Amino acid sequence: MQYIDPHIHMVSRTTDDYKRMALAGCVLLSEPAFWAGFDRSGPEGFRDYFRQLTGFERSRAAQYGIAHYCWLCINAKEAENVALSREVIKMIPEFLDRPNVLGIGEIGLNKNTRNEATVFLEHLELAARTGELVLVHTPHLADKYPGTRMILDMVRGESRLAPERVCIDHVEEHTIRQALDAGHWVGMTLYPTTKCTPARAADMVEQYGGDRMMVNSAGDWGHSDPLAVPEFIFEMRSRGHDEATIRKVVLENPLAFFGQCARFDFVPRGETASLADA
Repeated sequence: MQYIDPHIHMVSRTTDDYKRMALAGCVLLSEPAFWAGFDRSGPEGFRDYFRQLTGFERSRAAQYGIAHYCWLCINAKEAENVALSREVIKMIPEFLDRPNVLGIGEIGLNKNTRNEATVFLEHLELAARTGELVLVHTPHLADKYPGTRMILDMVRGESRLAPERVCIDHVEEHTIRQALDAGHWVGMTLYPTTKCTPARAADMVEQYGGDRMMVNSAGDWGHSDPLAVPEFIFEMRSRGHDEATIRKVVLENPLAFFGQCARFDFVPRGETASLADA
């Protein structure tokens, strides 16, 4: 089955991972800007990073028949430095015309601090002003529920952003309903620790029906699995779900969300253009 990984950090993965993903059926991925494993020393480091996301990584993926799209921001882990964040946010419009940029992300909260909220709001203002999609990181573990509440309140306060143009990522059982009820898309992250498992994601699809729901690996520098989405496909098949239901979550839903971006231009192999407009 063809699938999309809507959130994976390929700058931290080997080229062999691209091959393994292609062999498993991955046809497209999107890579949000994130923390490099250490705090960058200045804004120019982000300019080089954005060049890597919009150029080099796109070419590396293409060698294995995978379309590469990306998101731009300064991640919540570095947003405590408001001055640096503002320099990076000021830089982002330079890259918004690149053909593989989907929008602003992954923005959000890490420890739910005042500075993180300030930077989150300034990212939202940029997205609203430029008409970009938004991908939102929700915090880990005990910080997730209050952080998600804060995020939903702040997004609601930016009236220029339509709810369906925002994806709330890393949802779990105690946060998914609030995000769906607010009209957003949601991402369930299949991560060995701190997030979700294929079985739990399948449970949520069964409970909420699959509309506006996606699954991703969020594969990065840490312990993570770039083949987590195929693991979810296996879990759904083992429960007896039909191929159409699985396909909706792993292919059609990401296409529908990404398709709101005017730069998005992708049709899966063997499909018609109408699928990307679904």
